[in-house]
Amino acid sequence: MSEIPRLIISGILTGSVYGLLAMGLSLQYGVARVLNIAHGEFVMLGALLVFTLRTILGINPLVAVAIIGPLLFAGGFLLQTTLFRGLKARAPAPAAFEGNALLAAFGLMYVLKYIGLLRWGSWPRTSYYLHYMVQFAGLSIRANQLLAFAIAVAIGIGVYLFLSRSRLGRAIRATAEDPATAGLMGINTNIILAFCFGLGALLACIGGALTSMYSTISSGMGFSSTVIALIVVTLGGLGSVTGSFIAGIIIGIVTTMVTSLWQPVLVIPVYYAILMVLLMVRPAGILGKK
Repeated sequence: MSEIPRLIISGILTGSVYGLLAMGLSLQYGVARVLNIAHGEFVMLGALLVFTLRTILGINPLVAVAIIGPLLFAGGFLLQTTLFRGLKARAPAPAAFEGNALLAAFGLMYVLKYIGLLRWGSWPRTSYYLHYMVQFAGLSIRANQLLAFAIAVAIGIGVYLFLSRSRLGRAIRATAEDPATAGLMGINTNIILAFCFGLGALLACIGGALTSMYSTISSGMGFSSTVIALIVVTLGGLGSVTGSFIAGIIIGIVTTMVTSLWQPVLVIPVYYAILMVLLMVRPAGILGKK
């Protein structure tokens, strides 16, 4: 009987990181209207750059995030101001821009993936941090997963409060709702779009760094991270940051249950089964707007 509660708690711990990944993608699509298929490659870069700093220079992974995070934020910011803003300026209609941006994101995904392959190769790596058991709620949980959960929840709450309470957060929400009107109200929508894209890349980087503390990582992890983020974002509701985090917890529990009690190869089919059922019952997702 103790196995089920342990799996549920383990799923919640893993799902919190999934939620963090999806929050970044939700921001990029909900505000900048870019379905960033390359999102998982930023997860991969965050994980492997943290791994490199730790193994070569002996830098604590939490300190490494503080070094790498701003760099990936700047990379995301520049991508939006150059590539995606240029596509938007040339697109005859919003729908055309979204289609062109998706194709560009596919290309970016392969560029970043092969950069990762050239730099780190294809073999998996492990560099566990705080890899020992602690007692939590009467169960034995790995300390690194518990720490990753605490950081993911703290960041998730911080992002929610930032979007709902701060002046910049209100400007982001206004831009997401109606960019033209937001621009007329004096909001620099170009900066807002670039900031959100950079913030999405930063959250992906942090998610990758947290994953590297308790799981095997490789240059090929980007695609699976993107698939998980896309499913979580759709479940939570496109553009809903809070919904993404809740959906991440659900997918984390499902992943742990299927992997431990059934067959690991069935994880992705189960994801899509849940997604199809939810879309039939509630097409907008858990917290998406109808």
